[in-house]
Amino acid sequence: MLQDSHTQALMAKHAGIERMIHDEERRPAPDTAMIAKLKKQKLRIKEEISLH
Repeated sequence: MLQDSHTQALMAKHAGIERMIHDEERRPAPDTAMIAKLKKQKLRIKEEISLH
């Protein structure tokens, strides 16, 4: 049960980062360094989700 809650929290965080990436990419002058950082965070979260 606790594991499910943790996984759901990770999935919510993953979705939030995905939205941030999408928003940044739509800006007139996207910050590519920020996008790269966010994508790395998203990948780490996805890897942690896959371990559960």
